[in-house]
Amino acid sequence: MELSEAEIEARLSDLRRRREALDREIADHVLYLELGRRLRGAGPAPAQSEERASELHEPPEAVLPRAPAAIRTMPAAPEPPQRVPVAFEVDPAGARRYGRALIEAACGILVRAGRPMHAGEILEALVAEGFAVPGQDPVAALNTRLWKRSGPHGSLRRLGDAVYAPALGAE
Repeated sequence: MELSEAEIEARLSDLRRRREALDREIADHVLYLELGRRLRGAGPAPAQSEERASELHEPPEAVLPRAPAAIRTMPAAPEPPQRVPVAFEVDPAGARRYGRALIEAACGILVRAGRPMHAGEILEALVAEGFAVPGQDPVAALNTRLWKRSGPHGSLRRLGDAVYAPALGAE
């Protein structure tokens, strides 16, 4: 059976929509897991998670007798081995301070460079200074932050698509 080009395009479009839906669902589940781990602390020990995984794959009759034993053998709340990074949504004031420091550093990079720079170049310099831009696409996230500061009274001038320079009065 031969498929026409239109049928192939329709199937590809449908598959892409399904993939996007799956990607969104996977991202949601990953976020829920991360949130659960943050709320619990460091999360269960590897042996406990293997035990829970084996319980999930057994029939319900086998799970019931094991549950009380698992509860009795659980140790007291262990101390987290390392600090779990806090999302910016948890600390909005900290996020604002970090955003301001990020923009100040970007302005300093532009002044030191003495030439207009693309957001990607600015991001590389920021990463070299120890900054990180949150988001799936850090260049786009930085570009948005820089664009917001490139208004009439902002500290930056937008010269082109994601290209910025210090404003004339801000040096």
